[in-house]
Amino acid sequence: MSRVLTVNPIACDAHGVCADLLPEMVTLDPWGYPVIVAGPVPPELDEHARRAVASCPTLALRLERQPRRGR
Repeated sequence: MSRVLTVNPIACDAHGVCADLLPEMVTLDPWGYPVIVAGPVPPELDEHARRAVASCPTLALRLERQPRRGR
């Protein structure tokens, strides 16, 4: 199983912590809200993604399991 990073746009208050901790997968739009790179989190970024999720002050960022296709 792979993991994907998602954001709840209603819960997000645009603090930008996620982009600071995981710039490889999160950029900020002009208003400071996160834009997440589509697709699974690469294994080498998994620890950084978990740290970004844990640091989100509004708990808007999530790391969800994604079942493999074809199963």
